[in-house]
Amino acid sequence: MKFKVNNDEVFASTGGRPFDKNKPLIIFVHGSGLTHMTWVLQTRYFAFHGYSCLALDLPGHGLSGGKSLKSIEDMADWISNVIDAVGYKEASLVGHSQGCLVTIECTARYPNKIKTLSLMGGAGAIPMNPELLALAENNDTKAVDLMMDWAHGPAGHFGGHPVPGLYHINTGGMLAKSRTIKDTLGVDFRACDNYKNGLDEEKKIKIPTLSILATDDKMCPVKEGKKLADLIDGSKVDIIDNCGHMMLLEEADRVLKVLKNFITTNYPGK
Repeated sequence: MKFKVNNDEVFASTGGRPFDKNKPLIIFVHGSGLTHMTWVLQTRYFAFHGYSCLALDLPGHGLSGGKSLKSIEDMADWISNVIDAVGYKEASLVGHSQGCLVTIECTARYPNKIKTLSLMGGAGAIPMNPELLALAENNDTKAVDLMMDWAHGPAGHFGGHPVPGLYHINTGGMLAKSRTIKDTLGVDFRACDNYKNGLDEEKKIKIPTLSILATDDKMCPVKEGKKLADLIDGSKVDIIDNCGHMMLLEEADRVLKVLKNFITTNYPGK
């Protein structure tokens, strides 16, 4: 599906079903340098079970036009504009990694628009390794290779992708290399590194919130995810064992089970 926000074309996957404005809206926000494809296994379920789904390509990423946004705050405002652009007054947000920062900021800024918040591999801050940041900003493909290696747990290094013919690390690397690295991953990493508002913004959130964490997540460790969850009243936490930061691919079925139970309970479909 394509539409325009701020005069730039936006691409979003609808999960294999036509977009229906009569159904509740779920927006999926990908992590640094990635695309809508990271959500392919989650969006399909919701699209066929009573929801309209938008797995977005952020500006300058994947199939979306425009330039990458340089701050988490700008991305949060852009998500609010997406809700307006597709003719909705409210939505449920799902974010992964950097997408958690974006959806946290968006929820804090626009509390009347967001009905539930689901965070995967999230933390209140994601400071970047200076060497990794430099590689990304210098357009070095090693940045993608290091990110994908670091992002996957033990199982993610040995195949077992739920989609036949794919394997985890190569899939993530392929997505991250779909555009110029410095203009996507480099910009995203810098935005994450600059974002300092997370812990304050989380305290403002008063809606049902889920945090899915993973024991082998090296990018957003469980202790940081729990710290985030503790700041949100009534936040639910689910921890996946033997899994890394790319939980939505490594443990797609487990993630979907937790996610669908949370969203269908707090934001029923039609």
